[in-house]
Order: sequence, then structure tokens, then C-alpha cells
Amino acid sequence: MSRKKKILILNGDHSDIPLIQAAKKLELRVITTGNIPHLIGHHYADEYHCIDFSNKDEILKLSQQLHIDYICSNANDFGAITASYVAEEMGIGGHDSYQTTLLLHQKDLFKKFAFQHQIPTPYTQSFDNKDEALKAVEHDHFPLIIKPVDLSGGKGISKVFDRAEYRRAVIKAFNLSRVKRIVIEELIVGTEHSFSTFLINGKVVFYFSDNEYSYLNPYMVTTSAAPAINGEKVSKTLVNAVEKMANLLSLRDGIFHIQYIFANNRAKIIDITRRCSGDLYPYPVNYATHLDWAYWIVRAEAGLDCSDFPTVKQAGYCGRHCIMSSKNGIVKNVIIDASLKNNIYDELFWWKKGDVIDNYLVQKLGIVMLYYSSMDEMIEKTNQLNNLIRVEIES
Repeated sequence: MSRKKKILILNGDHSDIPLIQAAKKLELRVITTGNIPHLIGHHYADEYHCIDFSNKDEILKLSQQLHIDYICSNANDFGAITASYVAEEMGIGGHDSYQTTLLLHQKDLFKKFAFQHQIPTPYTQSFDNKDEALKAVEHDHFPLIIKPVDLSGGKGISKVFDRAEYRRAVIKAFNLSRVKRIVIEELIVGTEHSFSTFLINGKVVFYFSDNEYSYLNPYMVTTSAAPAINGEKVSKTLVNAVEKMANLLSLRDGIFHIQYIFANNRAKIIDITRRCSGDLYPYPVNYATHLDWAYWIVRAEAGLDCSDFPTVKQAGYCGRHCIMSSKNGIVKNVIIDASLKNNIYDELFWWKKGDVIDNYLVQKLGIVMLYYSSMDEMIEKTNQLNNLIRVEIES
């Protein structure tokens, strides 16, 4: 009997469960890694090794020891970078070159590339020296947004409106950046969205758009609702941008995900990534298209043939919502309003009574998947979800 082929998935958070399940569907032996053993996703895998997925050399060593056949990034940019590094070193298919992956996933490199090739993105300055960045305030015009180049999920980001805020934000971003580089961008005020595509031979064969919302942490997306309210206005522009980048960089088949801001009737690309988005993002895609989105992501990252990707279009109204507390404390209960009973079609909870919330701005207790009968219902209820789903904290 031949052995099952092995795939290493670079974490086991709740966001990685769809990837793990998809790899099982492909009849692969699933091995997870990451330095937090208690994460819920590890329970879905066949094997787990406690190694930080962002440590590319340690992951390479593990991959060689395990004789893996495939590697799949997790829902994190460091995972995408590690996966491409290991794939390149081991001659595994399914990933862009390491240098291309760095260009796409480090904000300063991507913004420089985007400006060179007229890809719509906000005006950006890049710095690798803290003192030079601090001096640049003399020439900048507020408001601005300051970010580490190598972090995702809103980490280290600050909006600044005066010189005092500027100094604090620059120091914070440099301190958090592992590579000690930051970007300073013009602050564009508009609505936030994502646009997830699938590439085959440099052409977009599928896309899915949604609206994105934040709760108390303005830099972390906690809720989505699809389709994007401006999707048809910007889809051609974004598809052209994706295909242009695919051609310039000779990108491999697979996911290409964009976050953009819509303002003044135009889309400006904020971030891109070539890995699965987090917080069970594939589930609304599945609902709206009848695809198994994670299956195709994993299949592409394994370097398997994707030429039979089905012809589908997004339809209906759906979304997802992360359950979060409005303050720190001990969890007593999660209360879901009865008006959502007919909207929730799936859910994943990992909270239990007595759990301690010590950072309410980032800690999540679960995720619900919702569908709606119309665009109006979707917009109305999405804007009320943080009131309709509440976390009770012991007094």
C-alpha cells in the first residue's frame, strides 16, 4: 500500500480549519505547525509539530526531516513567505519565487512596484531608518496612516492627525516591525472591501467581493458582507490590475487577494496577499458560489492541476461576523438576538464560560456565518451585528 502524500500547513488556528479540511478532502496526510499547541485547528490534523511558522529556516529543517510533498501557507503573511521559501529550497511546486513573495507581502516593496507600474494604490513613503522617518514630518501633510511593512491583521497601524501622534506612531511601527521598515501613506477615507480572485495561466477565472467592517479596533476586520456594494463599478479595474501583476511577475496559479478602499468613485489597493484570508473567509465564498474555496486554494498551493476550475459567479447575500467583547473581564455568556435566528446558517465557537478576556481589541470568541434575503437586509443587519450578538462579562 502506497503512503499518503504529506502536506505541511503552517498553523492550526481557527482560520486554518478550512485548509486542513480541504487537504483531507485531497486525501493527504495533514501536518500542522505553529508555536501555540492549544489552537483549535491542530485537532483536525493528523500530526502537529510545535515550531514557529514564521521561522523559515526551522520550518525548512522540519520539512526536510518529514519528507513533505507539499506545503501550504496559513492565513498569515509570514506563512505565505515561509511557504514560498521552503518550496523554493525543496523544489516543491505551487508557490511563487521567494523574492516575488516578499515583494507582494511586504508593504514597501509592493507599493514601490505598484507606483512603477501604475497600479492604483495610495501615495506612500518608505523608511528603514527611524530618525529619517521622524524628520519627514517636516514635509508631510496630515492626516496620514503609518504601518510596519511586514505585519498583517492591523498590527502596528496608526492613523495620525498631528506631530505628536506622528512621532508615537513611527516609534510604535518600527518597534513592532521584525524587519525594521515602515510605510507612511496618505489617509484615504472611504469604505473598505476585499476582492478575492483565482488565477490560472495569468488570467482571473473567478472573483468574489465583499464589504469589510471593524468593531472597536479600527485596524482589524471583524465582519464582512457580500457582495461589495461597489463591486460591479470596480471589478474590471481590479481584474486588470491582478492580471497585470500576474504577467509582470509570472505568478503561479492560485489565490490572489486584494483589500481596497473605495473613495471618490475609485478603488485604491491597500494590501494584497497570495494566501487564504482569515476568520473562515472561505465559508461565505462557498455559500455565494457553491465552490469549495479552500479546496482550490490548497490544490493550487500543492502545485496540482487547476485547469478544471469551475465556471461560477457570486450570487446572493451573505457574510461572517467575529464575536468579540466590548471590554476585558470573565466571559459569562454570549447572547444572540432572536432576530438573527433565520440568518445564521453555520457557526464555530471556541469560548467557554469563565474564559478570561485580557485584550478585548483582538480576542475572538467565535464566528457566525449569515445569509440575507436582500441587499437592504444585509446592510441593515450587518451594521447592527455588534448589538445583536453580545458578550456578557461578569460584573
